[in-house]
Amino acid sequence: MTNQSESTKSKMMFLTAMFIFGSIGIFRRYIPLPSGTIAMCRGFIGVLFLLAAMIVLRKKFSKTAIKANLLVLCVSGALIGFNWIFLFEAYNYTTVATATLCYYMAPVFVILMSPIVLKEKLTGKKLICAMVALAGMVLVSGVLEVGVSGLAELRGILFGLAAGLLYGNIMLLNKKLHDIEGYDKSLVQLFMAALVLVPYVVLVEWDAVAAVTWTPLVVIMLLIVGMIHTGFAYTIYFGAMSGMKAQTIALYSYLDPIIAVMLSAVLLHENLSIAGWIGAVLIIGATAISERE
Repeated sequence: MTNQSESTKSKMMFLTAMFIFGSIGIFRRYIPLPSGTIAMCRGFIGVLFLLAAMIVLRKKFSKTAIKANLLVLCVSGALIGFNWIFLFEAYNYTTVATATLCYYMAPVFVILMSPIVLKEKLTGKKLICAMVALAGMVLVSGVLEVGVSGLAELRGILFGLAAGLLYGNIMLLNKKLHDIEGYDKSLVQLFMAALVLVPYVVLVEWDAVAAVTWTPLVVIMLLIVGMIHTGFAYTIYFGAMSGMKAQTIALYSYLDPIIAVMLSAVLLHENLSIAGWIGAVLIIGATAISERE
């Protein structure tokens, strides 16, 4: 009975994390800051939250594990920072739904890159799933219906795909990590993600940041993205994993893009066309099936 209740608690925590992750695009719309600045703040605020959570939960750092994985952690952390920039830029130029679905091509990129990077065999099932997801991406983009509606829409799609490609590389790099706890991994990666963005923000975005009027709403939204969407979400995300099976985790992960599409439709009135919905089903369905043994 206890194990069952713990499993239910873990699932509820994981579902909460997925809902939070899926809603980040909505909050980004209300932060008039450049994408790099938001990503940098998200990283630093998330690190502080994770540090506080580890102190409260009495989690200890494993210096040995961090040292053994330091190079991969630093590289993947840097990629996370630029991944966030591309994703937030995608939200700027296209709908939250389209940006999220473009971003969710990451598992497909992993399928296509794994034979080269990880020397894994590309099975017929995985190749078919990749092709189906790519077809879904074409439908989501809307290019078959009315063409790409202007340069801005094309930019949003390309930024979303770039974010997905970066995240695919992050997923591959994470496969090279060994014997390290989720909290330790996230702490180092989030810190590196924020750190590499400091010179970018100072050199490229500083004038835009200085021109922003820092209203209470802007500050609150930025804190929510850093504390809730990063620190808190990562804390419950990794906390839930210990009480769930790997297959369940993989299945529940597909709620992220579904929630993003639904919230964008309800709150931002960014409805997908019929072809877009078919494409969304193809992308999410293909990536889900590809991970099943």
